[in-house]
Order: sequence, then C-alpha cells, then structure tokens
Amino acid sequence: MTGPLNIDPNLAHPDDVYEALIALHRDLTLEQSQSVNAKLILLLINHIGDRGVIEAAFARARAGAVAQKS
Repeated sequence: MTGPLNIDPNLAHPDDVYEALIALHRDLTLEQSQSVNAKLILLLINHIGDRGVIEAAFARARAGAVAQKS
C-alpha cells in the first residue's frame, strides 16, 4: 500500500466487521482485551507496510484522543 491515509468509508459491510470486533473481545478480561488490541494493531501495521500511512494514522488517532480529553 502506498499513498495517503484513506479515511473514506472502505468496508462493504462495516456493521458485520464491528460485530466481529465486539465478539473478539467478548468474555476477555481488561488485560486480555488490551493484549488482543495490541496484537491486532501490530498485525494490521505489518499488513499496511507503508510507514507514511502508518504515521498518518498514528497522528490522526492521537489528535482525536487529545481533542476528546480537552
């Protein structure tokens, strides 16, 4: 993957993916859930493979989190 970070809707069935994400965490402790999130993030980062896209995603995610805190 190369190019800018795609922030446009890009899933054929986003509700199904959301349900799968919720199911992934079902019955896990907070620590297990955090571990699953970390592993999932690293797997997706590896799949993307484009440092520029990954860093753009980092910046956007952090900006959103900081904005919520204010």
